Amino acid sequence: MAEVGQVINNKYEILKLIGKGGMSRVYLAMDMNIHKPWAVKEIDKTVKDSNNEVIIQSAIAEANLIKELDHNAIVRIVDIIDEPDKIFIIEDYIDGETLNAIVLRDGAQPQDKVIEWAIQICSALEYLHTRKPPIIYRDMKPANVMLKPEGNVKIIDFGIAREYKEQNLEDTKCLGTKGYAAPEQFGGKGQTDARTDVYCLGVTLYYLVTGKNPCEPPYEIYPIRHWNPKLSSGLEAIILKCTRPDPNERFQSCAELNYALQHYEEYTAQYRSKQIKKIVKFGAMVMATIAFIAMGFFGLAKRSKKINSDFTLNINQAVRATSDKEKLSYYEKAIAIKPGDVEPYLGIVEMLKKDMDFDVKEEEQLKRLVTPNLELLKKDPDYATLAFEIGKLYWYYFSYGTEGGADNTTTRRGVAVEWFSDAVAYGSDHNENYRMAGVYRDIGQFTSTIDMKNREGNDGGAYRAYWNCLCEMVSSIDKKDAEVVVLEIYNQVIDAITGRGKGFRNDGISYSEINALFDKVVVGLEKCAPISERNVRLKEEILGKVDNAKAAINRDYDKGGEDAE
Repeated sequence: MAEVGQVINNKYEILKLIGKGGMSRVYLAMDMNIHKPWAVKEIDKTVKDSNNEVIIQSAIAEANLIKELDHNAIVRIVDIIDEPDKIFIIEDYIDGETLNAIVLRDGAQPQDKVIEWAIQICSALEYLHTRKPPIIYRDMKPANVMLKPEGNVKIIDFGIAREYKEQNLEDTKCLGTKGYAAPEQFGGKGQTDARTDVYCLGVTLYYLVTGKNPCEPPYEIYPIRHWNPKLSSGLEAIILKCTRPDPNERFQSCAELNYALQHYEEYTAQYRSKQIKKIVKFGAMVMATIAFIAMGFFGLAKRSKKINSDFTLNINQAVRATSDKEKLSYYEKAIAIKPGDVEPYLGIVEMLKKDMDFDVKEEEQLKRLVTPNLELLKKDPDYATLAFEIGKLYWYYFSYGTEGGADNTTTRRGVAVEWFSDAVAYGSDHNENYRMAGVYRDIGQFTSTIDMKNREGNDGGAYRAYWNCLCEMVSSIDKKDAEVVVLEIYNQVIDAITGRGKGFRNDGISYSEINALFDKVVVGLEKCAPISERNVRLKEEILGKVDNAKAAINRDYDKGGEDAE
């Protein structure tokens, strides 16, 4: 058990115990390098669950699953520290309380608040469901959602999340919280999928607006207006549809549920009655409408022309604007007109690269524009280009975690990987960035997984693939590349040669090969003539590593006395 004042991994100082369960304890800790609070989950490797199964592998699997995710409503894991007798998982510290605690203290919550929370949760679940392969959360309940002081929610526990396997007929285990779990989670009724999370979220909404715990008598989901007649009949219809025993009768995706929640009034009996009256009136007007069809087509064509004209006008105004604030304003107007067109987003990305410092505030700004329109953007043939450019924005310019001069390379690459993965998934061989997107993705994945593979002893072959990516990266350098891009590539290679030489040697990279790449980088570095003061410092910093890199080659290859071939 960790103690107050103990320092984990020479970095995380334990401040206090903030929670514990049968298998773990959670502490508040301070990152001594960047003075940032984190939650540290400590899991004893000797602990076993009620089925007498060692739980450590599932804990590591959960941590690795979340580590690849990036959504503002999902807790982030930034580090996994595996020690002989325990494992420490470093994740976001959420300053807030669970929705369950709020209901226990204050009772049923206001309908509008619950809908606002549900829309955020839907967005997070839809994000999980659209991963490749999809991730099914399976344990949505109020105790697993934290409410932050500013009103945003975070999903915090991924203990039973699973990747959806298309070939499976059903899940291998019956997992979930009784009362909240869907019927198919108890075996024999097919495997869990996105509709399972729809069911669990429906029960969660039921509890939040009624205060009636489905895990307690009468163990039944009543229409919510049975408990409170003032609640919306539209929300009642949505919750009842979510919690149908047959998955085919539920909302078929969280995107569909999200839309319903944003238009819940359309599900009320009064609204449907009005719609029926409108249909009757419409029938009476059909004949008159036919006479105006030709005019209608003309009007649509005219409107389409105006939309295109307004869109192009705003793009042109953004290009000509002299301030970033003005540029952003025009780009936002263009996005409002055509939210699924990548052009204004590409303009924003280029604008954010300009000062070579993509900070957290700018990241929030970009997410605010991209996230709500992501599904539309993915339908644009040029989405792969946008994903590639956003990936590079994170890879080279993201400044989160650099407080006090800290190195945030792992953070930058970890966030960028998802975008490069999209660039590959939605691109093709005809796309000029397709090959390089794969290289960036593979390097990012190598960086995030190699230490774990080393500990598990299954890193064979990983260094060869990494080496090929580094060579590809250096060969891709072009005169048109920004100077920071060129310098970061050289920096990456020098660091790899210094720290990964033994791995390269063990995977068959010869002494002559590694020296050839080293010499190529040094020559390129000496020819590089950066203009900005920041990049001049970066070049000097890399040059300062060159001697150490050369010494590392000689050390790792027995001073050149033995060729790894």
